[in-house]
Amino acid sequence: MTGNDPRINITVLFGGQSGEHDVSLRSAETILGALDPARYNVRTIGITRDGGWITGGDPMAALKADSPFFQLGDGQSSDPSEAQVGPPALSRETVDVVFPVLHGPMGEDGTVQGMLELAGIPYVGAGVLGSSVAMDKAMCKLILSQAGIPGAPWILVNAHEWDDAPAAVIASIEEQLGYPCFVKPANMGSSVGVSKAHDREELQSAMQAALLYDRRIVVETGIIGRELEISVLGNERPRASVAGEIKPGNEFYDFNSKYVDDNTDLIIPAELPADKLAEMQEIAVRAFRALDLAGMARVDFFLETDTNRLLVNEVNTIPGFTSISMYPMLWAASGLPLQALVSELIELAIARHKRPRPA
Repeated sequence: MTGNDPRINITVLFGGQSGEHDVSLRSAETILGALDPARYNVRTIGITRDGGWITGGDPMAALKADSPFFQLGDGQSSDPSEAQVGPPALSRETVDVVFPVLHGPMGEDGTVQGMLELAGIPYVGAGVLGSSVAMDKAMCKLILSQAGIPGAPWILVNAHEWDDAPAAVIASIEEQLGYPCFVKPANMGSSVGVSKAHDREELQSAMQAALLYDRRIVVETGIIGRELEISVLGNERPRASVAGEIKPGNEFYDFNSKYVDDNTDLIIPAELPADKLAEMQEIAVRAFRALDLAGMARVDFFLETDTNRLLVNEVNTIPGFTSISMYPMLWAASGLPLQALVSELIELAIARHKRPRPA
């Protein structure tokens, strides 16, 4: 709020340097459309793929010009010449809340959150600790395991281990996990760099693909079961939404299933017995608290066919807000429409910033 304008000054950050750059643009468009101009004075900042900050003109149009997923309409500016080499001045005098819509590394992993902490500016979502540990799949699994939250069997492979002895790594994976297995970059989302391996040849290719995105690779046992998701919202007293189910048209819910092929069925609410839904909601809230999260998170589950066990797969601290994203749709099905959801996230950010801070 500045001068006589009672509106809250919101700065929306989008784009970024990760492989989820294009998904970020889609999510940001949804959030920008949900911000009531009567309540919020909105400023946008786009971050290019190489780390430049676009602060003038139309940052969204400039980033779309470099994206294969968008076509610019007539009259839209696509000149990125106003990009800055570093972050622009962000201060409490001009910004009340930052809404980072940055998926993946260099945005969802505590980096931007740390910058905003140093600037003393409230921001939507988890803090530095929660963002960083949830982003790293291996660290997230270790913390959840310590909290007694079940997950699929997995191992961590470092790049140097693969470079030094790939045959030994493959043998270890085959012995401990078997086939099929999933190979994932430890720090990435939207299924970028994720592959399903059915044999040794596919495993070798999957490892090479994942190493393009990270030096730490998580390999998981392939679980036979249903893919379910729950949205969590809140700070100290988080609450969980109804559950949704994903039925991918491809062999698994990969990047193409999510954003390209349009062949995935999203079932909201998922057909679950009341006791199983309650168990899922309780586990989701426990995971949120164990990771010291705030604001929002989407918790992804498997419901194993043979055992009927719920296994936590991943926790996403800046979930997608695209037109096909589960996080906002699950809250809409729970009675909280998009505009109210975005407003509550902003209120949670302001409330969290008012808590005592370490001196």
